[in-house]
Amino acid sequence: MVSQEQRRRQLAREKFLRQQQRRTSARRKARTRNAAIASVLGVILIGSVALYTTGVVLKDDDDKTNANAEVTPSPSASKKAEDPCDKPAEGKVKTQTWKKEPAMTIDKSAKYSMKLATTCGDIDIALKTSAAPHTVNSFNFLAGKGFFDHTPCHRLTTNGIFVLQCGDPTGQGNGGPGYNIPDENLKDKSLKKNTYPAGTIAMANTGQPDSGGSQFFLVYQDSPLPPSYTPFGTISEDGMSVLKKIATAGESTGAGDGAPNATVVIDKATVSKS
Repeated sequence: MVSQEQRRRQLAREKFLRQQQRRTSARRKARTRNAAIASVLGVILIGSVALYTTGVVLKDDDDKTNANAEVTPSPSASKKAEDPCDKPAEGKVKTQTWKKEPAMTIDKSAKYSMKLATTCGDIDIALKTSAAPHTVNSFNFLAGKGFFDHTPCHRLTTNGIFVLQCGDPTGQGNGGPGYNIPDENLKDKSLKKNTYPAGTIAMANTGQPDSGGSQFFLVYQDSPLPPSYTPFGTISEDGMSVLKKIATAGESTGAGDGAPNATVVIDKATVSKS
């Protein structure tokens, strides 16, 4: 026979055991739930990292500000076009420099022309002698010394402005003859509305006044530029065909400004009096 006290103690013990079981079960369920949440969060985190590293960004469809915005692909290096030019002539670039601008030896009243015999074809240029005598005189001097022979045209721009840049014996964009010449002909009537028209040959410079050296650029398509670069000649029709062939081959970066894909080398530069 169980006494009331014993029965009371037995019921209390059973109640305690049931409470412990419920608590154990609750803890087990909580651990299972937390593990599932952690697993889901891990998947989300990994997915977020993957999206971040691949440059993908997902936006809310309710973003009304950008809902109709156009997407422009970033420039990237495109497949290199076939080289339309021949192999360069044998020979080495001359590295001689001079400390000062050469003495004036040209006839300022005469007509002069320049021929750039390049690996892509001949580019003939009528020089503006009377309007840019220092520039023409310098080119006459440098061409006579063979300074431009075997030098590459190191830069082609195909976006914004449209020029082929040459005249650097190093092929890196930082070379020159050792001296500078003054800016000239910056009010040429061809320079309208801050545009250098197709067919212009002009001097490159450092951005400072009177800092021209030997580098020059050939404009194959109208290019918006301030009148800060000495225009000193006009390219022939056949020369323009050569330039357009070079431009069509593109440049190396795919971003619109880099080394030309075409192997453009000046085999020989000559300046002649007409």
